[in-house]
Amino acid sequence: MSEPEVVEVTVDIAVSPAEAYRYWTDPAWHSRWMGRSVRLDPRPGGEYFVEMNDGFAALGSFVRVEPTRRVEFSWGWAPGAGQAVRTGPKPDELLPPGASRVLVALEENDHGTRLRLEHHDLGDQTLRDNHQLAWETYLARLVAVASGGDPGPEPHAGT
Repeated sequence: MSEPEVVEVTVDIAVSPAEAYRYWTDPAWHSRWMGRSVRLDPRPGGEYFVEMNDGFAALGSFVRVEPTRRVEFSWGWAPGAGQAVRTGPKPDELLPPGASRVLVALEENDHGTRLRLEHHDLGDQTLRDNHQLAWETYLARLVAVASGGDPGPEPHAGT
């Protein structure tokens, strides 16, 4: 059972763990399901940057990379991210770059791959709730793309 302060989402993807891994480490593959601009350097200390259509941009660095098995990176909002669509505190003040940690574990199963995502260190309940919804939304898009489907427009497209 997961800790209550950890956001956790599990999905089955109809691809091998090696292919699922590429969706997290190859910018061209990652941008098919999440982000309009993606920079990934999948090695410990390498950059993790994903800008979404609504102007929010996640910024962190890779912590641990185990090909076909595990990807772990730090996560927070890039300076200025999402400010055009938000009032109140700046997102990067609520969750600075690299302030939280995302673990993606990949395990082969009968459907292809079971992907378990855990997002740690989000702090307050509102941040956890927002990230729970966002990860559920984006991982559903990943499942659609991996099965050859169209995930539809990225959330908040055109904002």
